[in-house]
Amino acid sequence: MKEKVQELTQKIQDFQIIDAKSLENFRITFIKNEIPELMGLMKSIPNEQKKEFGQLVNGLKNLAQEKFDVSKEKLDNQPMQELPPFDLTLPIIPNATGTLHPLTLIRQRIVDIFAKMGFSVADGAEIEDDWHNFSALNFPPNHPARDMQDTFFVDEDIVLRTHTSSVQVRLMENKKPPLRAIMPGRVFRNEAITARAHCIFHQVEGLYVDENVSLVDLKQTLYHFVKEMFGQDTQVRFRSSYFPFTEVSAEVDISCQMNNPQGCSICGGSKNVCKGTGWVEILGCGMVHPNVLENCGIDSEKYTGFAFGMGIERIAMLKYRVKDLRLFTENDIRFLRQFSETWGN
Repeated sequence: MKEKVQELTQKIQDFQIIDAKSLENFRITFIKNEIPELMGLMKSIPNEQKKEFGQLVNGLKNLAQEKFDVSKEKLDNQPMQELPPFDLTLPIIPNATGTLHPLTLIRQRIVDIFAKMGFSVADGAEIEDDWHNFSALNFPPNHPARDMQDTFFVDEDIVLRTHTSSVQVRLMENKKPPLRAIMPGRVFRNEAITARAHCIFHQVEGLYVDENVSLVDLKQTLYHFVKEMFGQDTQVRFRSSYFPFTEVSAEVDISCQMNNPQGCSICGGSKNVCKGTGWVEILGCGMVHPNVLENCGIDSEKYTGFAFGMGIERIAMLKYRVKDLRLFTENDIRFLRQFSETWGN
C-alpha cells in the first residue's frame, strides 16, 4: 500500500497544470477519483496498520488539494490576454431579423378585431376530460354527433381536445353572465393531412352569453369580423347547418379570396381552396343550445347566447393566398421569410 501512495504522490507532483482545462483534469483524476479509491481500501488494511495508512492518505489528500488551490489562484490572477486591435473600417455584418409566423399574425389580428367589440381572451388545457370536451356540449354517450370529430384518446375518459369549446364550458361553469370572450388555441383531430386539413391545427372560438342575446347579434358580429379581416367588398352568406351545442346552427361562407374573372388560376389546377365554387367556408356558429347553458349552471330561461368557431389556418390561407396549409407547419424558411410583423404585408 505504501508503494501505491508513493506512486500517486509522484504523479501529483509531476502533473502539469497550465490552464483551466488541465486544472479540471487534475481535480477529477486525483481529488475526485484516485484518492477516494485509495481511502476505500482502508477496510482491507490490518487494524495495526490503519493509523499509519490513514496518515499517508490524508497527507496525499492535502498535497493534492494544496496543489489545486495554488494552481487555481495562479490561473485566476493571470492577466487577460490582450486582444488584437479592432478595425473600425470593417463593414458591419447585417443582422438577419426574424418575423412572426403567419399563424401568429392572423391570431393577433383576430384577437384585435374582437377585442374592439368587447371580447376578452380565455385559455384552457389541451388535454381534456370527456365532460368538458363532449358531454357538457350536448354530446350524449354514443351519440352519432361524436362521429363528426375523430378524436385522439389518451385513455377512456381523457382526450386531446378536438375544439376550444371546452374552454367555453369552463368559462360558463366558473363565471356568471354576462360573458363575452374568445378562445384561441391548438386542437387535435385524427384526420389525414392534406392541402385543406391537418391533424393539428389552431382555432379561435367565441362566446357571448347575456340576457336577450339574439341571432341578429351573432350575424352582425360576424359580418363585422369578415369585413374587418377580408375587406368591405367581401361577400358573406350563412347556410343552415347542425351542431349539437347550438340551435339554430349555421356555417358562414365568404367569397373566395383567390378567385378571379378567369377562374381559380390562383388556387391552382386542383381548385383545392374553393373547389371552383367561388365560396369558402370559414366558420361554424349558432345560438348556444339551452342544454349547454343548463349543463354549465346557467338559467336558459333567463339567458341566451351565441357561439362561433373558426380555424386560424383557414383564415391565414385566404388572407395570404396560400393554397396548401401544410406550408404552415413545414418550417420552410423560404416560405416564412415572406411574412412581416407589420399587418397587411
